[in-house]
Amino acid sequence: KNSLGGEVAVAPPSAIQDRWARRFADPVPAFASGWMGVKARARQRGVELPLVISDHADWQELTDTFLELKPQEVWITHGREEGLLRWAEINGQKARALRLVGYEEEDDEAVAA
Repeated sequence: KNSLGGEVAVAPPSAIQDRWARRFADPVPAFASGWMGVKARARQRGVELPLVISDHADWQELTDTFLELKPQEVWITHGREEGLLRWAEINGQKARALRLVGYEEEDDEAVAA
């Protein structure tokens, strides 16, 4: 459990209640959404670290932002992954579809380790 201290794990909101989350000794639940600007929403969800970031963007806004910021890598979390991956490739932008790895059911020994 302690080997993951200080690390960031990206997972869907339901994961914090799942067996999968037991591997984290003292997690700080964070949630990224435009709705986190509403303090009552963060309190309702038990979010300790609300990140006010909208996950909705128009194509042009999204691609303009990539071109302007020139990030080292873009992680695509949902939506039309293939289209955005292709756009990134054409424009010399490193990108990948971020999928949950290791989220399948684990036996109790693996969780306890």
